[in-house]
Amino acid sequence: MTNNLMGGIIPQQPPIEVESDVHVVKSRLEWGEPAFTILDVRDRSTYNQGHIMGAMPMPIDELTDRAEISLQKSRDIYVYGTDEGQTAQAAQKLRAAGFVHVSELKGGLGAWKAIGGQTEGIIESRTPAGADDYNVVSRIQNH
Repeated sequence: MTNNLMGGIIPQQPPIEVESDVHVVKSRLEWGEPAFTILDVRDRSTYNQGHIMGAMPMPIDELTDRAEISLQKSRDIYVYGTDEGQTAQAAQKLRAAGFVHVSELKGGLGAWKAIGGQTEGIIESRTPAGADDYNVVSRIQNH
């Protein structure tokens, strides 16, 4: 039995998919949905250059050990790496370690930036926003 203090007012989030589109994650962030984590499994230097805002750095070679001490096994986890291969490898490592809600973020940082997702990092702080980043109509027409 779960203890829902809000008496069913807050609906349960459906289980996350094995692979997720960046729009799904961005939507969850914009709606303020709690209880999920974004993991960046690239090396620390690459992470420092630029990453999805709020993503936790967990280089793939340290991933399992760090995740086990800092994350609940039932937490929703979205993971991305340098490419689809590294992302899939990281997701598999997490699943093998007992994490049950792991999703590969399709397209990683590039796809995130393409939809206007917020980023941070050394390079990202020097990159001005695109001309249409603040124009919702233009952004919708581009997608």
